[in-house]
Amino acid sequence: MKFTASEQEELLFLFKTLSNQLGPKFEKNTNFSLSRFELLYQLVQYDEISQSRLQKIINIDHAAITRHLKQLEADGLVSRRRNPTDNRETIVHLTDEGYKQIMSCQKDKSSFANQMFQLFSNVELRSLMGMLKRIQENIK
Repeated sequence: MKFTASEQEELLFLFKTLSNQLGPKFEKNTNFSLSRFELLYQLVQYDEISQSRLQKIINIDHAAITRHLKQLEADGLVSRRRNPTDNRETIVHLTDEGYKQIMSCQKDKSSFANQMFQLFSNVELRSLMGMLKRIQENIK
């Protein structure tokens, strides 16, 4: 039986609804927005990184990453400085406080994920992950 246009619409609306619900629920459980969590998580992977490279990895626009980094810097979680060899480039570094907060947030993130996926088997989750990755590739 063919997947109908109305079923496709319903699926699109489910994705939209999930997206709208996920961010606020994640933030309530972890005290970090998903964007800021991802940004800090990426900074854990690097000692320091250029702001433009970080922007590409996270896939957000220039204004958004600047806004996030300014707030995280004001909160003492990241530090930024000009690259001494290329003054046009900004280098971002996770502070000790930022590292401490992202590591303590990992427990909350895991708890949130466990709650979200509690009624799924490992086979179902692997299948879902594969399907979502294919959708992501199709959108590109």
